Amino acid sequence: MIYDPWFDSLAAKAALSPAEVRALEEEGFVVTRGPLSSAEVASLPAAYDSATALAGPADVREGSTTTRVTDFVNRGPEFDGLYLHAPLLQACCRIIGQPFRLSSVVARTLRPGTLPAKLHVDFQNDASGWPMVGFIVMIDEFRPENGATRFLRGSQGMPDESGMLEASVPACGPAGSMIIYNGSVWHEHGPNRTGAPRRSIQGAFIRRTEIAALDWRSRMRPDVLARLSPLSLYLLGL
Repeated sequence: MIYDPWFDSLAAKAALSPAEVRALEEEGFVVTRGPLSSAEVASLPAAYDSATALAGPADVREGSTTTRVTDFVNRGPEFDGLYLHAPLLQACCRIIGQPFRLSSVVARTLRPGTLPAKLHVDFQNDASGWPMVGFIVMIDEFRPENGATRFLRGSQGMPDESGMLEASVPACGPAGSMIIYNGSVWHEHGPNRTGAPRRSIQGAFIRRTEIAALDWRSRMRPDVLARLSPLSLYLLGL
């Protein structure tokens, strides 16, 4: 592995508690406090709604249960710090185990009255054990009744989930919380039995040697590029 001072610096920090490290390694996910202050969390839903409403059609994808809007790196300063959260970056160091990059950051709105599909993995471990690290920032409180993401504990690396949706557990927390998870753990959103959408911002980190889902260099707006920190530029590969 090529020497990378950024990786060594991030790996040396202890932002996760021992219990959180254990949950990540044994269960494959953890719910932790997010990077935003209480005031920032309170203003985030309005920023989310404005950013998703202004997104161009090419960046919006309507699925069977959710609406996704891509590239929440370029949507506003309110979202700049989400992928810089120290516990998230420490998790990347531990799980990926080598220099990494940001692959994607998307808004995902789970529509009311939707049911879950089968559990899935975001990234199946390869022969070298390569995982990815996913994260979910709760714009709304995640509850069992509004479709909180469900995880099959300890299933990272399993070849299939064997229809075990019923054995999965919801990852719940107040607005502003962050779920950090191994991309190879089986998961899916739960049923949204409420009359309101459930909103989140989700992203993924991958090995630095791999190609990101978005070409950040071609998408960066000059005003965004001017305000990004050196760590942001490193994670984006800019």
